[in-house]
Amino acid sequence: MPIQPQTTGLHHLTLRCSDMQRTQAFYRDTLGLAQILDTPDLMAFMAGSLILAFRPAKPQHAEDKVFTPFNIGLDHLALACSSESELQRVAEELANAGVENTGVKMDNVLQKKYVAFKDPDRIQWEFYMV
Repeated sequence: MPIQPQTTGLHHLTLRCSDMQRTQAFYRDTLGLAQILDTPDLMAFMAGSLILAFRPAKPQHAEDKVFTPFNIGLDHLALACSSESELQRVAEELANAGVENTGVKMDNVLQKKYVAFKDPDRIQWEFYMV
């Protein structure tokens, strides 16, 4: 039976970039997006209701044919979740379906609960509290 998570859509998108300062200048100074987080390893901007986040690239396995979140490009995707009971249900259903996941965890930077899991290509998804 499908898990069918109840979500309001994409919560945040995290990308890996080659130069944090250049990326910050483009998204903050050129595009004019409001910056909401600025640390050496993570910065984030608001794009409407979407949080657009960036981490520095740390290339690994460049020759591999499988996704790695450390190269330039996509780091992970997060779907919004508005109910802690739904977050717990999805974590349990993922485990029941044999999908490796973190269980419900706390994001210590944003103080939000989430569950992370990977698709068959090892692309990381999160179900993340709003």
